[in-house]
Order: sequence, then C-alpha cells, then structure tokens
Amino acid sequence: MNIKKMNPIKLGLLTIVLFTQMTFAESMKIIDKKVDIAVEQFKHEVPGGANFLPKVKGYLVFPSVIKAGLIIGGKYGEGALRVNNKTEHYYEMTAASVGLQFGAQEYSMLIAFLSDASLKNFINSNGWEAGVDGSITISDWGKSKDISSMSFEKPIIAFIYGEKGLMASVSITGTKFRRITP
Repeated sequence: MNIKKMNPIKLGLLTIVLFTQMTFAESMKIIDKKVDIAVEQFKHEVPGGANFLPKVKGYLVFPSVIKAGLIIGGKYGEGALRVNNKTEHYYEMTAASVGLQFGAQEYSMLIAFLSDASLKNFINSNGWEAGVDGSITISDWGKSKDISSMSFEKPIIAFIYGEKGLMASVSITGTKFRRITP
C-alpha cells in the first residue's frame, strides 16, 4: 500500500482506526491491573473470599463503579470477566434511574457465576441486563460471615465492597452489561 497515493480521507480513517486500536489495547492492560487490585481487595475485605473464588466457574470484576444522582442518577464501570484466574473478556456496566435519590458513591463489584450454565449464558449474550436477562442476588454476607462456607440459592451472586461516599441504596436491577471488544 502506497501511503503517498492514498486518498486523504482514507488515510485519516486508517490513522484513527490504528490509533483507536493502540489506545484500546493499552486500556485493557490498565483494566487488568485494576481488576488484579480489586480481586486482592475482595480477598482481604470479604471473609472467606480467597477460598470462595476457586470454587466459582468465573467472576466479573468492576474495580470502580461510580454511582451518582440528584433525582436523575446513573452509574458506570469497566471490568473484566475472569475464568480460571485468566481474563476472558472485558465489559462495561451502565444504569440510569429516576426517583428520590441524592449523593455519590464509588464501590467495587464482583459478580460470581456459580454454575457453568449461568456463565455460558452471560458470555453468549449480546448485551445483558440484570433482572431481565439474569437474576443476580446481592450477597448480604456481613463482615463476620465466611462466604466460602455459605450456600447460595441463585447461580449468580454479586458482592459490593470498598464503598466510598454516600448513596441511599445499591441495586443492580436494570444494570446493563456490554462486552467491550478489542
């Protein structure tokens, strides 16, 4: 391909595509580093977390979920799906809400898939909405319970930890998860 003879519009588009791909690949490395830190934080903050993770089929980690609202609210986070301690895919989560709400909060979220079927359904979905496409239980584990010895009724369990800020409630119903592809 002779760049000198290339149409300026095509050259511009090629530059944008190459730059976007390089930037995106770098951001995946950053997400992986943040996920590593969030997993270690989960193991440290959640009693039994280190023994629990090897028992699950996979887990989706969002190291930093930002939630804010003043009547109209929203939340956003980026994370990675890990299977056998290896990143398989990257995801973003978004949600919007309207109602009585005020405040801002940041937290980490780990969603554990306890069955092969729940993990497979999530991976094969093209966009997924909590409460519509899958039922996720937010674990009420308490700071003194060892989660590795607990039994869970649902095949997908979410853990919220590392909270900072003040917001009235944490809900994942209506949260949309979308795969980010490099």
